[in-house]
Amino acid sequence: MRSIKSIWGLAGLVCAVALLAFIRADDDPIKKIVTQLSKWADEQPQEKVYLHLDKPFYATGEDIWFKAYVTVGDKHQLSALSKILYVDLINDRDSIKQSLKLMVSNGIAWGDFSLADTLRAGNYRVRAYTNYMRNAGGDYFFDKTLVIGNVAGNAVYTKTNFTYVNANGKPQVNATITYADLNGKPYANKEVSYEVQGTNANIAKGKGTTDAAGALRVSFSGQAEQRSARIVTTIKYADKKSDVQVVPVKALSNTVDVQFFPEGGTMVAGSRTKVAFKATGADGLGVDVTGTIKDNNNADVAALGRSHYGMGFAMLTPETGKTYKAVVKLPDGSEQTINLPAAAATGYNMGVFETDKENILLRIGASKQLADAGNTSISVVAQQNGHIYYAANTLINKASLTASIPKNRFPTGIVQFTMFSSAGEPLAERLLFVRNDDLMKLSIGTDKQTYAPRQKVNLTVGANTPGGQPSVGTFSVVVIDESKVQVDEDDETTILNNILLTSDLKGYIEKPNYYFNKPTEQTNADLDALMLTQGYRRFAWKQILSDVFPPIAFKAEQEITISGTVKSGKQPAPGAKVTLFTTASGPFILDTVADADGRFVFKDMIFKDSIRFVIQARTAKGGKNVEIEMDDIAAPATGANRNAPDLVVGQSDVLSTYLLNSKNQYLQDIKYGLGNHVTVLKEVVIAEKKKTMQNSANLNGGGNANQILKADDLSTCPTLDMCLNGRLNFVMFRGGIPYSTRTPNVPMTIVLDGMPMGSNFGLDNIVTQDVETIEVLRTPQYTNIYGTQGNGGLLVITSKRGGSSANSANYRYAPGLITYAPKGYNTVREFYAPKYDAPNNGPAMADYRSTIFWAPNLVTGKDGKATTSYFNADGKGSYRVVVEGIDADGNLGRQVLRYKVE
Repeated sequence: MRSIKSIWGLAGLVCAVALLAFIRADDDPIKKIVTQLSKWADEQPQEKVYLHLDKPFYATGEDIWFKAYVTVGDKHQLSALSKILYVDLINDRDSIKQSLKLMVSNGIAWGDFSLADTLRAGNYRVRAYTNYMRNAGGDYFFDKTLVIGNVAGNAVYTKTNFTYVNANGKPQVNATITYADLNGKPYANKEVSYEVQGTNANIAKGKGTTDAAGALRVSFSGQAEQRSARIVTTIKYADKKSDVQVVPVKALSNTVDVQFFPEGGTMVAGSRTKVAFKATGADGLGVDVTGTIKDNNNADVAALGRSHYGMGFAMLTPETGKTYKAVVKLPDGSEQTINLPAAAATGYNMGVFETDKENILLRIGASKQLADAGNTSISVVAQQNGHIYYAANTLINKASLTASIPKNRFPTGIVQFTMFSSAGEPLAERLLFVRNDDLMKLSIGTDKQTYAPRQKVNLTVGANTPGGQPSVGTFSVVVIDESKVQVDEDDETTILNNILLTSDLKGYIEKPNYYFNKPTEQTNADLDALMLTQGYRRFAWKQILSDVFPPIAFKAEQEITISGTVKSGKQPAPGAKVTLFTTASGPFILDTVADADGRFVFKDMIFKDSIRFVIQARTAKGGKNVEIEMDDIAAPATGANRNAPDLVVGQSDVLSTYLLNSKNQYLQDIKYGLGNHVTVLKEVVIAEKKKTMQNSANLNGGGNANQILKADDLSTCPTLDMCLNGRLNFVMFRGGIPYSTRTPNVPMTIVLDGMPMGSNFGLDNIVTQDVETIEVLRTPQYTNIYGTQGNGGLLVITSKRGGSSANSANYRYAPGLITYAPKGYNTVREFYAPKYDAPNNGPAMADYRSTIFWAPNLVTGKDGKATTSYFNADGKGSYRVVVEGIDADGNLGRQVLRYKVE
């Protein structure tokens, strides 16, 4: 075979220089490819976010602790591009339940979600992204599915099995739902009502009674138009007690979809080709199959090789004039026949093979017609995250051409090989996962191999570069009790499988850590099958080569900015004077002037979440009759869960063990008054409920005032100052300013939606029709809580939007005045770990914690070492230590250690 003449480079721009030195023709396609790809990588660097979570599942009343690593570029260096990170907790109805905004410093951030006792049990997602990442789309956000159990309010737990049959030619789903308490005791002979809710409409509803084993059987049609469904059941498990359970229906049929993918994208007659296959069940999980490939004479020509998670491949040399089909045998014994893509009579294909631990073999196949012509030139480019690590030109004059490429030319990760025509058109594409010995070398050491409960553990972390030199890096450390948290290591999301694999691929990847947990020749072969069947679409070559890059609609955020436009008569108000102020954490005021387009901006803002600002605008001549329009960017749509195959249906034995322990810890917390828990009271019947003023900012509590006026009392008032004069008891007005008769020389403080407005604020600024309530506070029992602000009494005014919990609610009280509540930074809390080194340092309570220790920012020094310490809990057995992190050069590392507690 004739070797391809290869052109080498190191990386990025260095690569480009090395390539161009060998290119004499100005129109050589490689020159344009290198130039355009380098331009794209420079102008649109790709950010990634990975979250290291402390556990794979949780219970209400606990915290989801996490550390975020934000990387950029092909070297995975910690990003300085974005300094704001968004992290969402999303429920199984794709609604955001909690949202955090975190400050990113040197590419890292950490935080937690506090899970309320009242949170409904079920499947949730944790999603993380930067504003800049929205340009690539939600497929590239960090998105992980996890289950949360409820140990505070739940008395009923379920397990569900599904079977599928054909009923009158239509698919039917049979669900068996078993109800039990946390200890596994069944709820026998209990009434249950249910409703099967589809994506677009309800599918079925009914009633039934559980059998002696606590099981209820529900049958319904597996309607094709419904993409997903869930069964909502209500069980009467005790006298006057009921419980609602939601069971996700992961599949509406037992159909299996089998697809075939020729390596490089095309089969060419006469050219031996690796043909990958992927069999996927209706639940999105892989289905392992067997089978053969037959030609149009029904002769067996190839066997489908071993499949893992439904993926595998076969080798085939298609012949001219023949067609091929695959006869696939499914696990239930049934068969499917699938026609393979037709082989092209003329064309090219491309194969990539790891021949040994040091080399990659690139093979170009050509049809006989093209090979005999001997005058066609093609190019091959191999890139990773926008940087080209290999490129070559060759003249096609044989049916098969090869090149051997040293693996160490590529960093570990997904490499995209693309073959181009002489006109620069992509002809074939192949993904290959390259695995090299270029990861950070981590070590974890403890001062003992075996410990006692509550004994102190001294932990040492050592980090070295791939070359063995001490490494300065940032790491997150978590210690869990494995007797309580049983981890499926193949199903873990780790810094390695996320940043190196799943963050570059679209779609669902089943158990990604299988390919990293214990690498073998077999796992590498299975990973190659994944590369042959999964799509990589960080960019489209057509856009890159035509110099039409996707627009940058979302800027990288370096700071919080508050901006908007001032308009007068629906036209921009150039030179408008804009003032922003708040008294939430002491007086704070900023001024600016709008530009020629009426635009204004306040930069470098640092404030906590839930701060409400007042923004006032006046024209350049001091006119009040202006409107303020704030710039608000809506959060990205949550969309359907792309990891829906990971949904947990009912309660597994592993989860039962965890929740039993979490229940014990919860009861201990309640007993000793620890944690932020809600005490569940016995149900009582309320004959009448007093109406509350939900949105009032009255520090005494809404409705606790000397006098209250409501919207109905103000309906006929032209202006608020005129309306209140004479209506408020023991309040007089001078010059439109209210004074309490108790302190006639001190004006009353006006509090608008919780914001003290200042002595110059006039009631005429407030539109009467916008007022919900006015609470008058005059006597010490109501004013003392306000300190000096209450010296003259207060008018607490609540607007019809006052107290809204919207992330960026703003409201117009009068021309030129609004309140605005943008989302600020969430406070980062510290993980609580008890210390048992001092006698009588706390209550004699049991310690059932499952997360023993969490340190989100352990930093190694110049010697590559870092130390920390903590105390074990009461649990005995195996404790698992996980350390993950990145060093200053972008080297990734992960290490796991176990020790015994006896």
